[in-house]
Amino acid sequence: MVTRLSQLFVRTLREDPAEAEVTSHRLLVRAGYIRRQAAGVFAWLPLGLRVRRRIEQVVREEMEAAGAQEVHFPALMPREPYQATGRWEEYGELLFRLKDRKGGDYLLAPTHEEAFTLMVKDLYSSYKDLPLTIYQIQDKYRDEARPRAGLLRGREFSMKDAYSFDIDDEGLNVSYQAQRDAYERIFQRLGMEYVIVQADAGAMGGSRSEEFLHPTPIGEDTFVRSAGGYAANVEAYTTPAPDALPIDSAGAPTIFDSPDAATIDTLVAQAATVIDGGCTAADTLKNVVLKLTYPDETTELVVVGIPGDRDVEEKRAEVAFAPAEVSAATDDDFAAHPALVRGYIGPWSAQGPVLGEKSTSGIRYLVDPRVVTGTSWVTGANEHEKHAYNVVAGRDFTADGTVEVATVRDGDEAPDGSGPVTLARGMEIGHVFQLGRKYAEALGLQVLDRNGKLATVTMGSYGIGITRILAAIAELNSDDRGLIWPAQIAPFDVHVVATGKDELAYQLAEKLVTQLETTGRDVLYDDRPKVSPGVKFGDAELLGVPTIVIVGRGAADGQVELWNRSTGDRQTIAADDLLGQLG
Repeated sequence: MVTRLSQLFVRTLREDPAEAEVTSHRLLVRAGYIRRQAAGVFAWLPLGLRVRRRIEQVVREEMEAAGAQEVHFPALMPREPYQATGRWEEYGELLFRLKDRKGGDYLLAPTHEEAFTLMVKDLYSSYKDLPLTIYQIQDKYRDEARPRAGLLRGREFSMKDAYSFDIDDEGLNVSYQAQRDAYERIFQRLGMEYVIVQADAGAMGGSRSEEFLHPTPIGEDTFVRSAGGYAANVEAYTTPAPDALPIDSAGAPTIFDSPDAATIDTLVAQAATVIDGGCTAADTLKNVVLKLTYPDETTELVVVGIPGDRDVEEKRAEVAFAPAEVSAATDDDFAAHPALVRGYIGPWSAQGPVLGEKSTSGIRYLVDPRVVTGTSWVTGANEHEKHAYNVVAGRDFTADGTVEVATVRDGDEAPDGSGPVTLARGMEIGHVFQLGRKYAEALGLQVLDRNGKLATVTMGSYGIGITRILAAIAELNSDDRGLIWPAQIAPFDVHVVATGKDELAYQLAEKLVTQLETTGRDVLYDDRPKVSPGVKFGDAELLGVPTIVIVGRGAADGQVELWNRSTGDRQTIAADDLLGQLG
């Protein structure tokens, strides 16, 4: 098929769009692939759709190879299924909610577990119908507070979501592995580096959860990995707890004056004057007051105790306390709880425990996994400008549980014993979940088992961000002059550029275009007669078709220039040899 640039619905831009933050956003807009409609919302132009469809084709081929069948659900969904699973509330402000003229509640679906579950419930009734895996490629909607980076974090995005249905957990394991393997083939075909990491399931629920992350400095996810093969999102990283120590390993708690020591650094400096050998920040117990706001708008204060050389990591806290929203306690919160002496909070005081299961404050106290029985800490004494040392976990205070909210650092040990971890940035491009029976139970998806008894179906969910992948590939494959698409997803196979005023060049270009078309190639032909060679070459670099054929001054001698946009190599060849050179 031949597309003439003179007729193509496209306008390239010489200047970067003002709102563009990353390379993919900048180049996709400049090259005429997408156009902004609103914050986080983009229109797709012909060039963008061609690349998008080629990515979708790779995904469809591998889904079918894995035994999945394609369906399509509406983006507009009624409230009731999401109410039944609790996600109408759990998603909170991320949902686009609307009402119809009769007052009925609807949403623009951020994901479709409910719809898939109800469809299978409607059509299937026996274990003989299973296993089943169905998928769709559909636009999703999330009301992101800060849409950014073009297609990488938008309010509307395209996703492939697949769902498996099995009679038992053994079947789910097989379906899960088939999809996981398909994802590896997809990303390999697309030429994308990826790391498979343990992940948190979040609002999706379920047991096993793994993300496919593309390592990139602009990624929004932080993950850790060890040389021994461990990999996890920081939200899913679990801290190896040290062994408990003898409970009488330290002397009695001792209170000391600590004026103006409301920070860890000042505390360490002052503790050095009263504790033999001093202490480090890691020896102190920092107690952070967090406010949890639940979907029903009820609130709760919780205090978390972490080593003083760490901070509370926002994403880890969000996961640890989901579905509650997490924020810092306010002045009003402290005023309502006078037992919490700001800057000097601790689990113990001279009058007895202030926090934890033996206290009477009514405030939950959760500690980092490193705070094990027998560990001794320097911490607040719950008196203004006073701290205490020799405060021993399990003797002087007992927490209500542990919580994973502390920052993770390079050199922390992997929980599987495979060595120290390093941190890296990554972009989520795929996610696979073992949902189990959460949605099937909520929506009543049961079938008759081999014994004629009703059994709840177990499910898996598997998502790939189509438009995010497109943007990630654009980030990977570009230079300061424009895009450089991999051949397998480029909008065209060959870009023929006719230049100059000599009619012979255009006649030869037409001949070559026809020959290329007969071989089944998609061809973009720059046939614009009154556009300068410099502009045509600039557009060719910007558009990013990897193979460019220039027909110009050598046309009279039957010669053309073959330009490899990926490597920058340019060579003059006989026009008659073009098809042979392209293979």
